[in-house]
Order: sequence, then structure tokens, then C-alpha cells
Amino acid sequence: MENGNSSLDFAGKSLSEMTTEELGILFPIIISDYSDKWTELYFSEAKMITDSFSKTEIVRIDHIGSTAIAGLKAKPTIDILMQVSEQIDIQKLKDTFKSLGYLINNHPENPAPHLTFVKGYTKQGFKGQAYHVHIRYRGDWDEIRFKEYLLKHDKVAKEYETLKLKLAEKYPNDREAYTNSKTEWIEKINKLTRR
Repeated sequence: MENGNSSLDFAGKSLSEMTTEELGILFPIIISDYSDKWTELYFSEAKMITDSFSKTEIVRIDHIGSTAIAGLKAKPTIDILMQVSEQIDIQKLKDTFKSLGYLINNHPENPAPHLTFVKGYTKQGFKGQAYHVHIRYRGDWDEIRFKEYLLKHDKVAKEYETLKLKLAEKYPNDREAYTNSKTEWIEKINKLTRR
């Protein structure tokens, strides 16, 4: 998916050198109608990823985020949560994702091993399908429960969709503000799912 900003250069900076403001211009918040292809894209990507590791290295892999909820409008990014064994070789993990066309995002604020891999982002904007693979050690993760809750509660899912549409209009080029403004609502649902 192209975002129409292919003429932007940002003085030859790599993505990792760009400011959050520059990244926001290059990768605006876009909310799309639900697509049946999102599930197919998840399964195809998950198979490619799991085929690249041994059965002992991957504990579980899940489609998470709004693209995993049938009928829900969403940013057309396939979010994947991959739980790995604590014995996994982190350098091998990084090298394998790099060989699959992913860029690495180190996230010290995320749970260990503090890694997210992304694909579909270039210096010219979005290219092809965007994927985010969130790497975690084995655990009971909010993202999985959140998805399951929205799948069972259509009214709540539509409330979330309305919130996202409003925030995308308010913060079209500010991913941090868009994400942070959803946090309180998401945490309210997470508290319900932890009961």
C-alpha cells in the first residue's frame, strides 16, 4: 500500500534516523474497511515465520490487533504476537527475521525480550503489506485476551472502531498520540478480561 508520500526524501535519512514527526508524515494513520484477506495474510506470514524456527523455539503464535476481528475497521497492519522459548538465541532470532525482510525495533519499554519486527516500511512510505511481529516470552498476554473479548462483544468492538476513527482524524500524522489516546480505553477492557 502506497501512502502518496513517495516524493518525500527527508535528506536521505534511514528510517531509524528519522524523528517521530517525520515518521508520522511518511506513515500516516489510515483506517481501512475490514478485509477477509487479513486473516489469509496472517496465516501465510505465520507459516513462513514458524517454518523458519524449530518447534522448540516458538511456544505460540497469534493474530492480534484489530485486523484479527472480523468486520472491524482497522489500520491495515497485520499484528502478530509470537511467544518464544526463553532458551531461544536472540541473535539467531534477529538474523532470521532480517532474512525474512523485517526491520528490527528494539523496545526497552516492552516486556522481555524487548523486540518487535516490522515489514512494509520504506523510506518512500508503505510498500506492500505492513506487518508487526511482537516477540514475547511465554505468558498470559493482554493482547490475546483483548482480541478474544472483542470477538465475543460486537457492541464493544464497534465502540473501539468509533474511537479509532475519531483519533485517526484527530492525529493523522502522530502515531504516538493516536496510540496513547487509546490506552485508557484498552486498559478498561483489559481489566475486564483479567477477572
